[in-house]
Amino acid sequence: MEGMTEVSCWAAELESVFARVAGRFARADLRWRMRDYVRGLLGQAARKNGWQLAEWAGHRTPDGFQRLLNSSVWDADALRDDVRAYVAERLGPDGVLIIDDTGFIKKGTTSAGVGRQYTGTSGKIDNCQIGVFAAYATRSGRALVDRELYLPKAWTSDRDRCRAAKIPDERGFATKGELARDIVRRCLAAGLPATWVTADEAYGQDWHFRRLLEQLEIGYVVAVPKSQQIKSLAGIWRIDQLIEDAPADAWQRLSCGDGAKGPRVYDWAAAKLPANLIFDPDPPTHHRWVMARRSISDPGELAYYLAYAPVGVEIAELARIAGSRWAIEECFQAAKNECGLDQYEVRRYIGWYRHITLAMLAHAVLTALAAQAAASAKGVAETDQPSSRSPWQRSGDSWTLSCPTHEPTATPSPMH
Repeated sequence: MEGMTEVSCWAAELESVFARVAGRFARADLRWRMRDYVRGLLGQAARKNGWQLAEWAGHRTPDGFQRLLNSSVWDADALRDDVRAYVAERLGPDGVLIIDDTGFIKKGTTSAGVGRQYTGTSGKIDNCQIGVFAAYATRSGRALVDRELYLPKAWTSDRDRCRAAKIPDERGFATKGELARDIVRRCLAAGLPATWVTADEAYGQDWHFRRLLEQLEIGYVVAVPKSQQIKSLAGIWRIDQLIEDAPADAWQRLSCGDGAKGPRVYDWAAAKLPANLIFDPDPPTHHRWVMARRSISDPGELAYYLAYAPVGVEIAELARIAGSRWAIEECFQAAKNECGLDQYEVRRYIGWYRHITLAMLAHAVLTALAAQAAASAKGVAETDQPSSRSPWQRSGDSWTLSCPTHEPTATPSPMH
């Protein structure tokens, strides 16, 4: 009886999602084809490619699915908006928007955006496509909510090659950072109830990315490389040199969230930077922070962060936001393993966006069902050198970076 109830719950949720997005597909045959495709992505096919999905759905050939992805008339961006709204509704407010990219290893040279480029998927330079993604994470779960295909300059500078892959003429070159900023603007403008943004150092070291978040008045905790320069009226430092100068009692042991083996506990040091007189109101509504995470088992293993947080935030909350970045890796793994995110055979630009968006929809359904089950179970259970004087100064129960007694050796910069 319990198994039947679970199957009924799954079926009801899937039907509610299909009803939600049905209006994006004007023709009845397209709606049924979309339903079969998403069911296939959620099904038990060994690989989620065209032939196996068609076989799983009972179709004689994959032609119908190929038309769905390549030539039918429907708007993948409108469906993306539905996915984002659905995820926000199911996972709730006060979440974290996480930015990262992932690779799709491919053969040949004709798939839109494919080329030899570094991807963390294989940890090396590979022949692949790169997608920049956003995930939304709350305590209830996490799911992908936006995506953009990165097109290297080798593609955007060759318009004939772009036209062959059906890449629109207006699509020019954009860095991964620019794509990430577009995604953030879109998500927040659409009302995604995120209160924080986090990203790895590829995006965190980009001043334009951080400045956009400050202009949007949303807090962030972003990773940066150890060579990151910290510029303020207090002076100029490399972040690793600054953290090296932290007093022993500036470090505190905190969990940044639960992992597969329980709480992920590290030593953390954090200090507030002086207000930026160019950008900040008086009194400031937010503080900028420098942070570091140190491994307990290997104290030489450190990670560095910059943060922008509302006045009064606690360091434990900053550590939690930093730790939430791994949620998007879990999304990539689940969407690839369970929903065929990377198992497509389309080569055209529009086909990539359509398959990826439908896979995101399938993954969002799994996330919603998992959140629903968890809530039910809970209910049942109920390079410039720093000043010779350390800039680290205690202020109440936290640390701040104070101005040195001598004049700064560099002209104050709006960058931080």
